[in-house]
Amino acid sequence: MKKQLLQGVAALSLSLASFQASAEKVSLMLDWFVNPNHGPIILAQEKGWFAEQGLEVDIQEPADPSIPDKLVAAGKIDLAVSYQSTLISSTAAELPLVRSATLISGPLNSLIVLNKSGIQSLKDFKDKKIGVAIGGSEDATIGTMLASAGLDMDKVQIINVGWALSSSLASGKVDAIWGGLRNFELNQLELEGYEATAFYPEEHGVPPYDELIFVANKHKYDPETIEKFNKAIEKATVYLINHPEAAWQEFIAYSPDTLNNALNRRAWEDTLTRFALRPGAVELKRYDDYAAFMKQHKIIHTLPKAKDYVLTY
Repeated sequence: MKKQLLQGVAALSLSLASFQASAEKVSLMLDWFVNPNHGPIILAQEKGWFAEQGLEVDIQEPADPSIPDKLVAAGKIDLAVSYQSTLISSTAAELPLVRSATLISGPLNSLIVLNKSGIQSLKDFKDKKIGVAIGGSEDATIGTMLASAGLDMDKVQIINVGWALSSSLASGKVDAIWGGLRNFELNQLELEGYEATAFYPEEHGVPPYDELIFVANKHKYDPETIEKFNKAIEKATVYLINHPEAAWQEFIAYSPDTLNNALNRRAWEDTLTRFALRPGAVELKRYDDYAAFMKQHKIIHTLPKAKDYVLTY
């Protein structure tokens, strides 16, 4: 019996070694540190669905959230989690990137105010201060939202508050924040005792877009690898939507010290309905419409065509 057990262990070790030798290595850089927005990625890793597709995925967190796309374009990373707007800007700047799948298929960005501010509609933003994390595109996004209510952009003051969005709003430094994610900042403020309301860009003139996508190098990607990766992500997405509580427990097991907290728990619930059920599926017109919006507002100066930078299956 002991001999048979040892033989079984040896066979298992050889099998694992064989898999590790034959598995295709794929490097994936996230857009930020691991959080509920990355649920399908973490579950595909934890449940072995990447391995099931013959992939060994190395999940990396960026030291600087502005570099993942550049590393993919330079051929130093295979895939990265990015944003539709970033991809369009990168493509207009002639970086060799393509969208390979969608992770979150709708906007998360929002314009957030505290209920006690008295701001009940976009018209009430006149003479108010709006805090932003990264300046540059607020004329297009905030400006379009305000214009839908007949208010000019020069009637508000934009203040760059860095990443201190929630604290700047809570402290009264600003009257509103732009760039707060509706599944995170609203929950964070509530946990800190503040009631807040969000105004959603897609309801006020800004074309709808995919918040989070995967990008690959246009000249170096392998279609078969992309297909395998997308199958694993799709399987994980279906699982977490069908079994949200079990999926949550498996998600936090990836890094209990950093993931298992009240904010992530709330964000998990609010993100479930926003994951793309068909990661590989895409509507080219959606990308062309948003690119036209960016060019109209001079965020980009050339107009790339979605068919040239969006992979379709």
